[in-house]
Amino acid sequence: MSDSRVDAGRDPGSGIREPKDAGRDQGSGIRDPKLDDLMAAARRARDNACADFSHFKVGAALEASDGTIISGCNIENATYGLTVCAERVALFKALSDGHRRFRRIVVVAPPDAPTPPCGPCRQLLWEFAGDLEVILANLSGETGRHRISELLPQPFDARLLK
Repeated sequence: MSDSRVDAGRDPGSGIREPKDAGRDQGSGIRDPKLDDLMAAARRARDNACADFSHFKVGAALEASDGTIISGCNIENATYGLTVCAERVALFKALSDGHRRFRRIVVVAPPDAPTPPCGPCRQLLWEFAGDLEVILANLSGETGRHRISELLPQPFDARLLK
């Protein structure tokens, strides 16, 4: 890999080279071991994706406020319209397990370019997780960070139903 941030080490479980700044907060540079766990969980979830039609495997890992990590992968269907994204699978699993407060989500997808959540995922994350941090990554490392409010600047939510 040509990226000078990549060190010689590899994640023994995935064979993936990690950037030197992996697991670090981009703003402060402080090491964040929980971020390593989130990235690894999203990558493992991606391995379970059912993407027989698009071959575009995505994994997500959602961190609940108590530190629990809930992962999900995309699950495609021949009709495409019934496909469920990795972010929604992780969110629905978390909600069905009783989690109601969240810190951040990591989304791992294959391209070099950042792959943010789709519109329906943004809407559901806003409604159930609030303005959480969205960390985007590919198989080599982090590709971007955003808040849901940046990705969905004018959400439809309960305040509009009053």
